[in-house]
Amino acid sequence: MIRQGQQLKLSQRISPQQIQFIKLLQVPTASLEQRIKEEIEQNPVLEDSQTGYQDDEPEIRPEKNIKEETPGGEDRTWDEASGQSEEYDHRTRNLKNDDDEEDYRSPIIQQDSLLDQLESQLSMLNLTEKEKMIGEQIIGNIDEDGYLSSRNNVDPIRAIVNFLGFRQQIAVTVEEVEGILLHIHQFDPPGVGARNLQECLILQLKRKHHTPLVDLAERIIEDFFEELQKKHFDKMRSRLGVSDEELREAYELIKKLNPKPGDAQPVNKHEIIIPDFLVKVENGQVLVSMNSLNSPDLRVSKHYTQLLKEFTAMSKNKKTEAVKETIDFVKQKIDSAQWFIDALKQRQFTLLNTMEAIIEKQREFFISNGDERKLRPMILKDIADVIEMDISTVSRVANSKYVQTDFGILPLKFFFSEGIETEDGMVSNREVKKALEEMINAEDKLKPLSDDTIADMLKEKGYNIARRTVAKYREQLGMPVARLRKEA
Repeated sequence: MIRQGQQLKLSQRISPQQIQFIKLLQVPTASLEQRIKEEIEQNPVLEDSQTGYQDDEPEIRPEKNIKEETPGGEDRTWDEASGQSEEYDHRTRNLKNDDDEEDYRSPIIQQDSLLDQLESQLSMLNLTEKEKMIGEQIIGNIDEDGYLSSRNNVDPIRAIVNFLGFRQQIAVTVEEVEGILLHIHQFDPPGVGARNLQECLILQLKRKHHTPLVDLAERIIEDFFEELQKKHFDKMRSRLGVSDEELREAYELIKKLNPKPGDAQPVNKHEIIIPDFLVKVENGQVLVSMNSLNSPDLRVSKHYTQLLKEFTAMSKNKKTEAVKETIDFVKQKIDSAQWFIDALKQRQFTLLNTMEAIIEKQREFFISNGDERKLRPMILKDIADVIEMDISTVSRVANSKYVQTDFGILPLKFFFSEGIETEDGMVSNREVKKALEEMINAEDKLKPLSDDTIADMLKEKGYNIARRTVAKYREQLGMPVARLRKEA
């Protein structure tokens, strides 16, 4: 029996301005200058003051307050307008004329593997211990192309369920593994963790802004994947009810997708890194500065705005088709230029807000000159709540930005870690790793400590963790098992 009915469906559409902001937010400082040059080359309306143009528009230089711990345990009074404490002075400096700019802008080389990046993104999720183990097992089964691979023709999800049950004595369900896999499907690079090419392409399309073209491409892959592979275009066009041009554009979009997302993050990839922030501690105060490369002085060309005014003011009988096309072209370019400038401003504001919130949470770490035992447990949601932005936005910042300190250059993702419960409350797992590392370094190499013994010693210090967690942390620190540490 066929029934008709109405269904109310709510969907969120992302504006072009938001898309512009999201894309710029992910660009590292080392690549931002090139990205800006490309935009200027594509849009004649966009200008950079460094080229010699004169303009009265203000520079793009966001300034924020960095909060200092209130002495004497006094309560803080928050200014409703700014959301900042009244006791704090402005502590943000621009680095353009800073004496340390040369050192601050010097690139370093970072080695990072696909596995490292996936594990880092996993660590920033608010997961239970069981969920983390499932996630680690999934990531461990992702091959160099970025796929969740199957072995011996066994479904990878079922294989993980069996492995955790038989080898680790951890009972998990297919639904639990699939639930964690959904999280990993949101990781970068897009398409990672797919079980086959079809799913890989769909995952990449779902990360794009929904347009009729994207929706058509997604439908082709979902419903006509076999025809697509065989290039049966006539059959697809007929069954989809689209024109030759629409089908061609969808096909071109699909061809631009990456069939091997792991190639986007090759193992031992060398990446040039320029820190986005400089953090210094002076007289007990934590000072933060943004790299001047993040603060370009861009503007909309006065020549083109004046040109638009002149054409718009023309009488109707003088507005030929050519003039109307020129008006539409210039207006579109002016809008595009302003969107780009606004997106850069929002990028700067978000970066600085995020770094400020991290400093506030991890102030003791900076004051202690980088003592990892002073790191507090912190997840993405903690920062997202402070800056009142989405968790995905914080994730994009944390995954691609770096800070230079007096004790080294650190990725922002370094500051995010899971919590371990102790008698005195929650502590960062980095504190536990530090204690574990010190125990192994101080052990008798003729009788090295077993993981069970280390677990007992950590419990005596108040860190209640299991032996398998000790093994996991030891492996993450690059330390071998006891028998391999034994010296003759």
